[in-house]
Amino acid sequence: MSALRTGLLGKKLGMTQVFTEQGDLRSVTAIHAGGCVVIGKRTVEKDGYTAVRLGYGEKPLRLANRPEKGVFAPNGLAPQRFVREVRVTEKDLEKYEVGKAVPLDALFKPGTYVDVIGTSKGKGYQGVMKLHHMPGFRATHGTHEFFRHGGSIGCRLTPGRVHRGKRMSAHMGCDRRTVQNLTLLQILPEENVLLVGGSVPGAKNAFVEIRNATKKTGAVKLRGTGEQQEKSKNPMKASKAAAGAAKAPKK
Repeated sequence: MSALRTGLLGKKLGMTQVFTEQGDLRSVTAIHAGGCVVIGKRTVEKDGYTAVRLGYGEKPLRLANRPEKGVFAPNGLAPQRFVREVRVTEKDLEKYEVGKAVPLDALFKPGTYVDVIGTSKGKGYQGVMKLHHMPGFRATHGTHEFFRHGGSIGCRLTPGRVHRGKRMSAHMGCDRRTVQNLTLLQILPEENVLLVGGSVPGAKNAFVEIRNATKKTGAVKLRGTGEQQEKSKNPMKASKAAAGAAKAPKK
């Protein structure tokens, strides 16, 4: 694959548990990432860069407006609910055909790292204790209606205003979040589902972007898959198990 962060679009289905080949129980997030349709390309001659426009989730024609119909109609495609661009090289751009779906096996492999981009859950307007984890005021004698307050917010004469960036109550959630270096444990090609180790931002049925990891590009080293190290012959580095066995009473 290219050095750019190729990826696909998908929908978060929820979380479950799976057993690895080593017998470890891992919590995973199921992401439906199949059916991403190539709706267009960006070329250097026309746009100045190379990218692929992907669409996920077919939208009924009655819900599409005229600009959306003008984008999908020339290629004979149905309107898509979730549309994003994925940067690719000029060499990889030739592999994609407009109107064709991108298979999961072409971009991802089990046992590698991925980055997942999504929108976090919206929590509404929240106070300082939930938003900034402030401790609040003591709930003892002499305290009235001041248990969950944030305290003073500024100075008096100098500077006579609230400092910029002061932590106060505000809207919480609905932010674009990226979780990096998640383990792609399994790929279910028949169901078009990716099983990613760990949690993913967003609620169920929320749209997400799955991309190849930027910081970690090698294979995942799971517990029990590495080479077994030789036991040290130094008596000062004996394990606790060996020391406990020596102290055990003889039968």
